[in-house]
Amino acid sequence: MDTSLTFTGERFVPGVGGEIVYEHVHRYAFALRYAAGRRVLDVACGEGYGSALLAGAAREVVGVDIDAPTIAHARAAYAAVANLRFAEGSATRLPLADASVDLVVSFETLEHLDASDQGPMLAEVARVLAPDGVLVLSAPNRREYSEARAYANPYHRHEHDRAELSRLLDTAFPAREWYAQRVWLGSTLWREAGGEGAEAWNGDAARVAPAAAPEPMYFVVVAARVPTALPAPAPALSLFSDAGETEWKRAARQAAEALRLDALAREREALVVERDRQLAGAHAHVRHLEALNARLEPLVTERERLVVERDRQLTEAHAHVRHLEELCAFRERIVVERDQALAGRDAEIAARGERIAAVEREAARVPGLASDLAAADHRLGELAAECGRLDRALAAQERIIAYRQSVRWWFVLPWMRAKLAWARIAGRLPGADPR
Repeated sequence: MDTSLTFTGERFVPGVGGEIVYEHVHRYAFALRYAAGRRVLDVACGEGYGSALLAGAAREVVGVDIDAPTIAHARAAYAAVANLRFAEGSATRLPLADASVDLVVSFETLEHLDASDQGPMLAEVARVLAPDGVLVLSAPNRREYSEARAYANPYHRHEHDRAELSRLLDTAFPAREWYAQRVWLGSTLWREAGGEGAEAWNGDAARVAPAAAPEPMYFVVVAARVPTALPAPAPALSLFSDAGETEWKRAARQAAEALRLDALAREREALVVERDRQLAGAHAHVRHLEALNARLEPLVTERERLVVERDRQLTEAHAHVRHLEELCAFRERIVVERDQALAGRDAEIAARGERIAAVEREAARVPGLASDLAAADHRLGELAAECGRLDRALAAQERIIAYRQSVRWWFVLPWMRAKLAWARIAGRLPGADPR
């Protein structure tokens, strides 16, 4: 059967280091002086280690706890201790006979009960104690344990200050010796030969003075029904350190961890400085890019305007090219018609020349034809004049075509079209063709 216990932070389990070792084990070490040769009850014994420690000095020890798995663990873990047994039971209903024990120890139990159950627990402890029996009890000091640290232990039901705990004990245990416990870090200096007496100092490199007793974290009370049942007072000062010096080792680990974290903090600070430097450079670069962008914006706008203007001019150029192509086609048609007209005229002139030659030959033979020849010559002169006019018109048309194929005409054409459009609007040239 697995009898291992899980450490919750509240109930002490052997093998766990730190303050909890000092607090819990020291109480049992303190109680050993009262257990010698006695019948002992350990109320809320937990894992059982404290009951086993007391069994080393007591006649017999009974450990009682309300948690069945914990009792099973204790029975298995400490089965070899002959004068030790464990029983399952509640602190308010102890499974023991009246006046059956001489010493009851109950460390850090009272605060785990509701306030209404704390009086019945003390009454039950008084029931099982012999008339001259002694109770050794510990409980947290609420002022230091909870209020000063703003801490709420989830396992505690009702804690006490000194006055409240005193009133609670008055009914069953009016005779009491009070002790105070808290973990203390300092230097211990002792005489090798041993002896009585103790002193405590407090201060620093500039000043030292006798140390005042600190506010207790826990109250430890040795109580009985009558003052004569109280044992002799314990030493004024009791010290305890665990054999493994776990708290010192924990402090050393924490110091090493603090140094490591400090180095990491310095490294992080250097990284932060470098990051800030890089961010500053990045921000400067961003500002530079923004300035470049601000200068580029008008250039981009101008480029877009030029692209639009280029596209417009290309559209006009394409329209002009189509117009020139139409003019070329028209010119080709005019040239063909002119060539046809010239060929017809040449043919007509040749025919007329032949007719004139025939007429002249005829006139030479026939009197009266001289006047007809003169008239024919006049008509021939008119035809020559008409041919000259047609040649000049054709040359003018060719010059117009050549001009309209020039760059100058391409730039002048929109202006001419605008003038013609305005002339149409003004009624001066209705329906005129801009070409």
